[in-house]
Amino acid sequence: MPTYQIHPLSDDAQAQACAAFMAQSDPWLTLGVDYPSLLRTVLAPQRERFVALADGQLAGLLLLNLQGTFAGYLQTLCVAPAFRGLGCGSALVAFAEHRIFQHHANVFLCVSSFNHAAYRLYERLGYTRVGEIPDFLVAGYSELLLRKTRGPLSTFKPSAQAPAPGTPAAPQPGPLVLG
Repeated sequence: MPTYQIHPLSDDAQAQACAAFMAQSDPWLTLGVDYPSLLRTVLAPQRERFVALADGQLAGLLLLNLQGTFAGYLQTLCVAPAFRGLGCGSALVAFAEHRIFQHHANVFLCVSSFNHAAYRLYERLGYTRVGEIPDFLVAGYSELLLRKTRGPLSTFKPSAQAPAPGTPAAPQPGPLVLG
């Protein structure tokens, strides 16, 4: 299994490559989301944007939203086709949890009802289904709201050393290596 290094998204070329492999993958194919829309999503500055690399190859993308009502929202996770089933998705989720749980008691995410492989991954990683939004993105499919928690908000204590939500993750001596 490859070792993954997770870095902030570095440039437009990485963003374009991520949008390209998203445009060729579910759930975006079934949802009818095109490449220009996906590129705008990847480039949106309001999100924290990370990529996973394996031996220098782009292996996956992670977009986090640490602001707003569902602060701690894992907005997008996509793994390049060549790295599916090789632990990249799990490594990106572990990175997201580490980042989010520094400031928030919960990690939230949505998964499309037809995306059975992703649902199984999240379930295996300890996520619980807490809601369903029928016909949210397209007719006939639901978005399933999943949550992983460290406990009630009333007792959660954020890490004093973590960078503030909405600011880039604290620089590391090197990339975070998972795998």
